[in-house]
Amino acid sequence: MKAQILKAFKYQQLIDMMYMANDGDISKRRVKVLKVSGETFQAYCFLRKEKRTFKMENVLSAVPIFKKERMIV
Repeated sequence: MKAQILKAFKYQQLIDMMYMANDGDISKRRVKVLKVSGETFQAYCFLRKEKRTFKMENVLSAVPIFKKERMIV
């Protein structure tokens, strides 16, 4: 997961991730990674609409979001 998060940070991609909180609750979140430091990262969470700090070890899956541009002819 760490490699996927670092890649999303490097290319400023949004990611959809499944995240397990410390109390065991699992949530699906769309985030934009803002800063990576050690085993945590800071990201803007579109679910909570604020900056949050996440633990790398609690990320269950991470999928990058790709924008698809359509050309109108």
